[in-house]
Amino acid sequence: MTRIAGDNGFADDWDAMRSDGDIQFAPVEAPDTPPSEPPDWLQDVFSWLGDVLEPVGRAIGAAWPVIFWILVAIGLALIGYAIYRLVDPARFARRRRSADDSEWVPEEAKALELLEEADRLARDGRFDEATHLLLMRSVGQIAEIRPDLIDPSSTAREIAALPALPGAARTAFATIAERVERSLFALSSLSDEDWQAARSAYSDFALGYRGVRS
Repeated sequence: MTRIAGDNGFADDWDAMRSDGDIQFAPVEAPDTPPSEPPDWLQDVFSWLGDVLEPVGRAIGAAWPVIFWILVAIGLALIGYAIYRLVDPARFARRRRSADDSEWVPEEAKALELLEEADRLARDGRFDEATHLLLMRSVGQIAEIRPDLIDPSSTAREIAALPALPGAARTAFATIAERVERSLFALSSLSDEDWQAARSAYSDFALGYRGVRS
């Protein structure tokens, strides 16, 4: 077999390097180093916390069934409150009430015209006539909306108690009717205070629904 030139020289150099004790060829095993212990003061803190929290942990463990049901009750209450806020029955009631009232609210122009006419009577001190005018026009407006509700023999008190009237309309009508009845049957003249109460009742219902005030 023919040798390649310089082959012996490489082998000699490799043997010389392998025989050099200063060069490490064998795998080095790292010594087992025990984990470092925390300082004594830290161990004291942990020990103190353990002594303090151990009774708390035992108490929680013993009371866990009660705590569990308390947490369940709180969770259900929060869910119920969230549903209540989403549904908001009061809001739907307000919407339903507004929808009911809107059918009975007179046109704004007619309401303003009536108040202007009644105010002219009141400015002359004719409070009975002004209040009576509000009542008669209100009866006419109810008859326009629901002709079946008004009978020629119906009294103002009977009309005010009609179940078909929504709450706001019934309240306004009753306020006006009470003063007219006192004027007609008790032979007691109405005062400016009576007129203002009747006027406010009509205005709040007829114009307050739309956010208008006169």
